[in-house]
Amino acid sequence: MPYIKAGEENSGSIDLYYEDHGHGRPVVLIHGYPLSGRAWDKQVPALLAAGRRVITYDRRGFGKSSQPVSGYDYDTFAADLSTLMDTLDLREATLVGHSMGTGEVTRYLGSYGSARVTGGVLVSPIPPFLLQADGNPEGLPASVFDGFIQAAQADTPAWMKGFLDNFYNIDILGGTLVSDQAFQASWNIASAASATAAAACIPSWETDFRDDLPRIDVPMLVVQGDADRILPFDRTGKRLPGLIKDMKLVVIDGGPHAIAWTHTDQVNRALLDFLA
Repeated sequence: MPYIKAGEENSGSIDLYYEDHGHGRPVVLIHGYPLSGRAWDKQVPALLAAGRRVITYDRRGFGKSSQPVSGYDYDTFAADLSTLMDTLDLREATLVGHSMGTGEVTRYLGSYGSARVTGGVLVSPIPPFLLQADGNPEGLPASVFDGFIQAAQADTPAWMKGFLDNFYNIDILGGTLVSDQAFQASWNIASAASATAAAACIPSWETDFRDDLPRIDVPMLVVQGDADRILPFDRTGKRLPGLIKDMKLVVIDGGPHAIAWTHTDQVNRALLDFLA
């Protein structure tokens, strides 16, 4: 299995598991919390069929990658992505992030620029800024994130179950767009997240991306469901027009946070149209 060294912790290396398939201009898929590269299983075949080289990887703390106790912040996440881009010498790439992975796309483009990138896609985005603060009344109070951390630390499996229920809007979409197999697959993937990462990632949800967004100088696509309970549309994607220079917004009616799974055809169509 291929791994890329992204750093060291004490006597061991921090390694990122990745998969690299197909030929053509590369598309890098960056998964969200609390999943792994397998979260893109419904997008990879469509991208390969469209003649693209497709790279997925497990973020630190998730899937088959190393599970260090530190580095769960967006400067480090973006550095991990930069290491992958440089090691594989990717050029003319499109970066596609989901949920937390949209933070990597945004911080990478804001910090490292677009020399290796021709475009980006934010699916169910976390930018621009989730934390309520002076000048950001649309954000959530810090006490909300503190409660999330406490729940994740106290009983990680129970926290994950509740999180995934809202990931899919399972009470509404269960039995229609969400199969038992799909939910179980996501649960299995989420179970590969370390208990450390489950709680340690949550403070990064308070990251302010407002300085990164104006630095993005490549075309961007934003795709989000208007029924997203994890990252509500009004607080995230709806605020991005005007903050990114060249951006197209696609809103999926009734779509939850997990639109790549529940509304695959619509997400894939928007993604392939953008790439074309």
